[in-house]
Amino acid sequence: MKVTEYISNSKDTIFSFEILPPLKGKGIDDLYAAIDPLMEFNPPFVNVTYHREEYQYNEMGNGLLKKVSVRKRPGTVGICAAIMNKYKIDAVPHLICGGFTKEETESALIDLKFLGVDNVLALRGDPIKSEQVFSPAKGGNAYASDLINQMDEMNQGKYLHEETVNNPSNFCIGTAGYPEKHFEAMNMSTDLNYLKMKVEAGADFIVTQMFFDNSKYFSFVEKCKSIGIDVPIIPGLKPITSLRHISFLPKFFHIDFPEALSIELSKCKTNEQVKQVGKEWGINQTKELKEMGAPVIHFYTMGRGESVKNIAKEVF
Repeated sequence: MKVTEYISNSKDTIFSFEILPPLKGKGIDDLYAAIDPLMEFNPPFVNVTYHREEYQYNEMGNGLLKKVSVRKRPGTVGICAAIMNKYKIDAVPHLICGGFTKEETESALIDLKFLGVDNVLALRGDPIKSEQVFSPAKGGNAYASDLINQMDEMNQGKYLHEETVNNPSNFCIGTAGYPEKHFEAMNMSTDLNYLKMKVEAGADFIVTQMFFDNSKYFSFVEKCKSIGIDVPIIPGLKPITSLRHISFLPKFFHIDFPEALSIELSKCKTNEQVKQVGKEWGINQTKELKEMGAPVIHFYTMGRGESVKNIAKEVF
């Protein structure tokens, strides 16, 4: 079933979460161990992120360099199939522009259609460590709006090198939104215009970057409505669980902590103290969003479900 159908059919806020593919060498049981604790909250769908392969160049001793893969995770398509088979729920794979040609993207979408995947989250993706700025693959999509357009074309039965009008895909397409604007955007206004372009290209719903100030989400939703964006906007939340998060999350995700939260975090000396503050803030944040009618509360687990469970059991 499509994410938009789950939303329209539900009388209450839906619980969902996102998982990371496990690191290479780990098995399927490691993945299930991260998902199992959260299944009691009856998520109708689970998002599966995509991580690009990363490389380094090692000297071979003869003046030549050898390209070596140093970071690789199991494939998102296969993980989605495993989740759907075990839990009988929908999986929402992330597809990105970086590292894919349009032909490779089409092949992934054909595989997902074959598996019965109904939803896809389309993202540009971030630059890998060896890139100063994001660079699309040769022959690939440069922007999320291009990727969404390719998906929408397939939904109309239009493939890259042929038309298969009698066998179109029927993907429900999601995209990302930024309540505190994307860090590359000149300002919020231009960022919202880019978001509208993605919706006009075929996006059916929006999932936000994590935020810790609900007022920014509410303002973001109103600004979207004011320029004609009328698709569901799903808030994304991330529990704070460690001292490292205090500096890492604002720096890496280009977000701010509200003053009230920063005051409490500044008092923390241990990870356990941070977890408690993060739990209490997450519970209050989730309750308010739920009371205000958010269609879904989507949690970023970062591979650790226990902190999400501690919040969800107080709200759902």
